[in-house]
Amino acid sequence: MSTQQPAVQIPAQLVKELRERTNAGFSDCRAALVEANGNIEKAIEILRKRGQAAAAKKAQREASEGLVGNYIHAGGKIGVLVELNCESDFVARTEAFQQLSHDIAMHIAALDPRYVRREEVTPDMLEKEREIYRAQALASGKPEPVVEKIVSGKMEKFYEENCLYEQHYIKDESVTIGEMISQAVANLGENISIRRFVRFKVGEVSGGPSVVDSFSVLSIPPSAML
Repeated sequence: MSTQQPAVQIPAQLVKELRERTNAGFSDCRAALVEANGNIEKAIEILRKRGQAAAAKKAQREASEGLVGNYIHAGGKIGVLVELNCESDFVARTEAFQQLSHDIAMHIAALDPRYVRREEVTPDMLEKEREIYRAQALASGKPEPVVEKIVSGKMEKFYEENCLYEQHYIKDESVTIGEMISQAVANLGENISIRRFVRFKVGEVSGGPSVVDSFSVLSIPPSAML
């Protein structure tokens, strides 16, 4: 007597909803829903993990193509340029890649990160933040072992607030920018990474950590701008 479980029936509307929420392909969405027994939240988590695995495999491949995305906030008071890299000009010209660069630029305009990745935070800055958190915890009368846990937790929060890859996306706080990049890698099949960005605000002096390795000032002849 067969003990095989009946196949899970996945409504087309559920697959459509998952595609809209993740931008993953039809077959990937359906497979994730089958694995999750029709639970869309579990399916999203499955797709995220697959995207992260795919991103890890492609991370060593050179990403020297791409584009400079931009976003100007309403009223023209805040502007962002972000360099998003991929492996081929073909992918750089796709609507999905261009939309990703726009979304990231918009996010930077809203949340004003200081670094692209946590690895870019200088040792001096890390030590300064640790000293502040440690002093705060000690002043509250916490014992030493608890103080160290508090400092560790606050450092993770510091990364989340200041490092672009670790920030939660402004339009969907259930995903980080890093997870968005991983999903794009899975969907587009190429290594994708954010190289650098610069954020301008009227009346604000630039030059902070957010523009480390920033865009060079190019000398463009007037004829090239016509």
